[in-house]
Amino acid sequence: MTTMAGAASGKRRVLILCTGNSARSQMSEGFLRSLDSRLEVQSAGTEPSPRVNPLAIRAMHEIGIDISNGKPKSVGQFLGESFDFVITVCDDADRNCPNFRGKVGRRVHIGFPDPAKAEGSDEEKLAAFRRVRDDIRVRFREFHDKEIVKTL
Repeated sequence: MTTMAGAASGKRRVLILCTGNSARSQMSEGFLRSLDSRLEVQSAGTEPSPRVNPLAIRAMHEIGIDISNGKPKSVGQFLGESFDFVITVCDDADRNCPNFRGKVGRRVHIGFPDPAKAEGSDEEKLAAFRRVRDDIRVRFREFHDKEIVKTL
């Protein structure tokens, strides 16, 4: 059952969580924002990094989505808010997801490997970000079409 946290604004509120909020959650946020203007999408980390990973920015830019203005944020700043969906995209954030004081309609885990752990040349590292980006695009579109749309 969905809380309809965004009912007053007519938008569904989505929070995407990861550990550092520097790659997977930023890419997921950017993709969902580009997919549906009826969504209010935020992302945060359990241990925010100082900046968004430049390879995440580059990989998203390649598909026409600009996340270069993204800033890693702490999940702590969102604990009192209500969300229709809280989605974790890494196992660590799934295990360490805090309890929200606001209402959460549905908590979901859609995990992806950490592309920042890729080793090798710059091109091999970028290839890891592209693979995760493409997986995010497929899995978040499917989740949007099967789950989020039915709440709008």
